[in-house]
Amino acid sequence: MSRIRRKRMHCNNKELHQKYKSKRRTKDLDQIQEDLKPENKQRLLSIPEDEDLPGLGQHYCVECSRYYIDERSLGEHKRGREHKRRVRDLKVPAYTQKEAEAAVGLVTDNGRALSTSAAGPLSLLALKQKNDAVAAAKSSSTDRTMDTE
Repeated sequence: MSRIRRKRMHCNNKELHQKYKSKRRTKDLDQIQEDLKPENKQRLLSIPEDEDLPGLGQHYCVECSRYYIDERSLGEHKRGREHKRRVRDLKVPAYTQKEAEAAVGLVTDNGRALSTSAAGPLSLLALKQKNDAVAAAKSSSTDRTMDTE
């Protein structure tokens, strides 16, 4: 008589793997680069309190698209390896549809080299400089209105 085999199927269960793979899925880099634009970043950082999100949705890392429970854990995250790796990956502009078609050979460039900077989105440093300029302009405009009052 043989012993009845137990069902140890977790290592070969594709449905189980797909379930957890999609559960941990984060935004792609091109979606995050869209979020880093000044108008989208301001919208993401100034959302109203939401009870379903950690920390009521007030502590958000735009580069990693994750919510944190308090300012301390967000600060620890920003000093960590995962955040720094994501920032480094975001410095490289994402591929556009035009670049993908050119790589396949669907688009002719008539002998001219395609410029990646014009076709691709801005790098992370350029977006940060743009955000700083917008914030400085906004603060100077509020200072002017306070002076006139």
